Amino acid sequence: MSWTRRLLVVLAALAAALLTAPSAQAHEERPVTLPDGTGSVPVYRTGEPDLLVCKTDRADFERRISGFPDALKARNLKLFERCRTSGYRHLQQAVDAVTGPGKTIAILPGLYEEEPSLPAPKGECTRLKAPDSKLGYQILSYAQQVKCPHNQNLVAILGKKDLQIEGTGAARTDVVIDAKYRKLNAIRSDGSDGVYFKNFTAQRTTFNSLYILAQDGFVIDDVLTRWNDEYGFLTFASDHGLYKNCESYGNGDSGIYPGSASDINDGYGYDVPRYSIEITGCHSHHSMVGYSGTAGDSVYVHDNEFDHNMGGASMDSAFPGHPGLPQNHARFERNLIHDNNADYYRYVADGTCAKPPAERGYEDGVVCPQISMPPGTGIITAGGNWNVYEDNWIYGQQRAAFFLSAVPAFIRGENALGKQTDTSHHNRYADNHLGTDKNGTSHPNRTDVWWDGQGDGNCWQSDTGASTPRSLPTCGDKRGAVSGSTDRIAGEPVKLAQLLICADYDVRARRLPAGCDWYGARGIERIEVQAALGIAVVLVLVGGVLWWRRLRSSRLATAASVLGVIGLGLDVAGSTMDLASTYVPAVALLLTGLWWTGIGLALRPTRPVLAWVTVALGALTLLDALDKGVFMIPWIPLSPAWVRGLLGLVWVVWAVVAAARHGERGAGAQADADGDGGGGGGEAPEHAPHGAPPAPATATSPATTPEGDAS
Repeated sequence: MSWTRRLLVVLAALAAALLTAPSAQAHEERPVTLPDGTGSVPVYRTGEPDLLVCKTDRADFERRISGFPDALKARNLKLFERCRTSGYRHLQQAVDAVTGPGKTIAILPGLYEEEPSLPAPKGECTRLKAPDSKLGYQILSYAQQVKCPHNQNLVAILGKKDLQIEGTGAARTDVVIDAKYRKLNAIRSDGSDGVYFKNFTAQRTTFNSLYILAQDGFVIDDVLTRWNDEYGFLTFASDHGLYKNCESYGNGDSGIYPGSASDINDGYGYDVPRYSIEITGCHSHHSMVGYSGTAGDSVYVHDNEFDHNMGGASMDSAFPGHPGLPQNHARFERNLIHDNNADYYRYVADGTCAKPPAERGYEDGVVCPQISMPPGTGIITAGGNWNVYEDNWIYGQQRAAFFLSAVPAFIRGENALGKQTDTSHHNRYADNHLGTDKNGTSHPNRTDVWWDGQGDGNCWQSDTGASTPRSLPTCGDKRGAVSGSTDRIAGEPVKLAQLLICADYDVRARRLPAGCDWYGARGIERIEVQAALGIAVVLVLVGGVLWWRRLRSSRLATAASVLGVIGLGLDVAGSTMDLASTYVPAVALLLTGLWWTGIGLALRPTRPVLAWVTVALGALTLLDALDKGVFMIPWIPLSPAWVRGLLGLVWVVWAVVAAARHGERGAGAQADADGDGGGGGGEAPEHAPHGAPPAPATATSPATTPEGDAS
């Protein structure tokens, strides 16, 4: 790598330090290694259960099963009689009684609050030596979890192999395991390969309803999770996993989170041997985001529905301490991702989320968003590679169907220079149904694509609607075929500034970034509008003074300046009206580029060096207009906007100095008054008699002073 590219990488990494604030709210766990992959997806066992869990109130039990089909009612009555004499009253008691693999625990209809597990820790468990997470809980080792299983967990399943736990009700809400906001996790399954969960509800935690950690083989089948500070389902550092027919809602982070799924496909392209986690037939709604996964690697997500969240689905490489980073090889197919436009940040602003969890009103629809994210978005990829999004229905998003941005490696704790631009590459968005539901009814997205412009090999289907940038690399029929591919090491500077501002969110401090429309900023409040307005004011003032002092007698400079004012006005108007996906920004750049080019040509006779710098700035601006309005220019490591911005800073200082210097306007500028751009003969002074010879040059003439020569 040349020194220039190294410098560009450093600049890009520094400019893209976007997500350091959210890391304070990331999921934190003890150091774990990914499974070796020798396990398998467990198979559901039929037949009579080995252990039973039930309550003893017969009248309550009969009321709960009164509406069941006759055969199911008869089975439950039979199991209830057996359970009253030889069963357990709490799920944890039954789990503790399991002595070997291959056992099945049946939970009969009822409410399970696991009263023996609820109290605060006592004795040695109150004084564990363990690091604290940034969220306030201790990061316990596996040995500490075994020693004190209920410090954090209502039900702890630790090291039990091939265990099946299922409810016997007609619906998953017939068996409810309730942590009452007094435990971090309702159910924790840790190091228990082959666990199978089926047909029950887990709810009301200060972190996760169902947490599966470090397992090679698990199934979540027809389970409901709800009303949690963070996640509904959280599976971490696991392989051979299957979610099916599940549901989750009311979560401060995501309903479904397959974080650090086994990184089995690292090094492959689009064709992979298998996926580590499969998610199908699930419905995740009314949470911050339906699906998320830091290092959500090798996950196959198909035939699900993610709706009425702030965001439909998200995968990222934005948080340290997650095995398998950077994120890679998620595959999304045939999912319904729609109407993810909820505004839950209002509960942070009004103080609702500052109350204790039990008092926030989760059961009434309150959600307390835990991290910064763009609401109104279908699928968010914040630093991921080799992801495939095909044949999904994505509609009704008020921001964008697809959102792709890069995340430099130092944010995840890797500082090697060569890794800083290792995301986002080779993400394929093809053959999706954008803006219509399955019946063909139109439900347009506000924009179909929001992309910061960074990465190599990313592509989109050719029928995308409004997008930013306007022109996108197009996917070919075969995976890997891309038309118009670009390879840039940093995104657009304005977009990076927006992401940087929006990342400064903290739910616990009730800090909602000012200037970010994710949190309700509108019009002049938005950072994009403020930036456009600030730049326009500076350029109008500097350009106006330069024109008045040096160029007002030049028709070329005057005409160019008029175009510049119009262009800068369009730039401000476009940012105010949120027209980033239209041609307005490109037209604004075109007119601004013509302004700089025109005044550069007019400056040639008196200030040749500044003139050619100004012409170069105009050319870069015209190139930027082409890049944003017609097609993304290949073969360049940075957008023209980066070089244009840096050169523009130099030009502003130089133009101020040139305009402020003493002396009359030069004869060359006068000569340009006839509109020929300079270089021709002089023009007689306004009051010289007709036919009189021109006045001789004086010591103060810019045409002969060192000042004029040097500029």
